[in-house]
Amino acid sequence: MSVLIVEDDARIASFLGKGLKAEGYATLTAGDGDEAIVLGEAAGEGLDLVLLDLGLPGTDGRTVLRVFRERYPALPVIILTARDDLEAKIQGLDAGAADYVTKPFHFEELLARIRATLRARDQSSSSVLTVGDLRLDLLTKVAWRAGRRIDLAPREWAVLELLMRHPHQVLSRAQILDRVWEYDFDPGSNIVDVYVGYLRRKLNSPGSPPLLQTVRGAGYRLVPPEAAGEG
Repeated sequence: MSVLIVEDDARIASFLGKGLKAEGYATLTAGDGDEAIVLGEAAGEGLDLVLLDLGLPGTDGRTVLRVFRERYPALPVIILTARDDLEAKIQGLDAGAADYVTKPFHFEELLARIRATLRARDQSSSSVLTVGDLRLDLLTKVAWRAGRRIDLAPREWAVLELLMRHPHQVLSRAQILDRVWEYDFDPGSNIVDVYVGYLRRKLNSPGSPPLLQTVRGAGYRLVPPEAAGEG
């Protein structure tokens, strides 16, 4: 697996490079946006993931993200930035980032997010999505959790599919409404909350950790069972 690190702070770039190499990843490092674009073009399809700082000299990180989204639509990008306000996160995710990690961060958490992002990429062309003990068959529109069949209404599986394609990632109500209902409903409607409630009742079972988490003021996220207790 090859990871492009785009970071102008040499100390952080070195820390990330050494840590990822120790975990078996091959790394490339760019200190500014222009170099990132050049390295991305040189690596082409051999690149698996990008860690992107937004505050770069020269071509800024948002421009780099836009260029990568246009040229390499399937290439996942995780934003690394000191900006932790909600608006910045929403803008980054809406611009096409797969995830958003604020500095300072724990390296172990970053590794988990990298693994989750790469799993989501690998599953994107599969007919079955898997997150922990939860499986969703995209052909039959049936979910299974720990061997238990879960029948879903059309909007329920559409919401679940969206969340399963972005494990750990917080999706706002507006994002879910846009992608599942395509503005058929008033943006002020509580329809998203209603369907998340339906899914919670169907997915949860006695003795199993809850999968769907509400992030207050931000939206919802699906967390694999092994990490559900950490949220």
